[in-house]
Amino acid sequence: MLTSADFDTLLLTFKVASISTALMMVLGTPLAWWLARTSSAWKGIINAVVALPLVLPPTVLGFYLLVMMGPAGVIGEFTNWLGIGTLPFTFAGLVVASVLYSIPFVVQPLQAAFATIGELPLEAAATLRASPLDTFFSVVMPLAKPGFLTAIILGFTHTVGEFGVVLMVGGNIPDKTRVVSVQIYNHVEAMDYSDAHWLAGVLLVFSFTVLLTLYTVLKTQPTAHQLK
Repeated sequence: MLTSADFDTLLLTFKVASISTALMMVLGTPLAWWLARTSSAWKGIINAVVALPLVLPPTVLGFYLLVMMGPAGVIGEFTNWLGIGTLPFTFAGLVVASVLYSIPFVVQPLQAAFATIGELPLEAAATLRASPLDTFFSVVMPLAKPGFLTAIILGFTHTVGEFGVVLMVGGNIPDKTRVVSVQIYNHVEAMDYSDAHWLAGVLLVFSFTVLLTLYTVLKTQPTAHQLK
């Protein structure tokens, strides 16, 4: 059965994932819109930087984040200057690492959804004298709704399943940085396979249910081409 410590790690994990997903949507939406619309020479470089966590080993990304957020790192010096101390082995550090590690799972679905919209709906909104902001919220977001759903769910579930990055940056501090993946590792390391099975099973059922729901909902959503 799940222990009280297991429930604590589940709550902490979902808290990290919720905050991280909200931040990724705020940061990733304008970035994805720019990538879908721009012809800048920087597009390829930015695309590569965004996708880098997909191919880098999590421990590599975690190591560099640990160095940059440490006392001698660029981020660490800045956070010290702000008076909030360094981020490694803190909840805030977990959130920052999670955002950077899972951002491709938000940006790429949004970028693909924005790219399928085309120019015609935007031109129609412009002829009605809609402002760019009004066009985005009234035209782009409804047309890109499947992309937003995919981005939210993939960003959240990927953050829930993180291990290497969160272990490097957050460590293994109970009630502070110990997330579900680290707790499973602790059970296995202690050869407590029964508790590991229970906790891993919860994540397996959760992930499958969320993805099944996503694909079921997406089947009922019209695409941008169908709405034109």
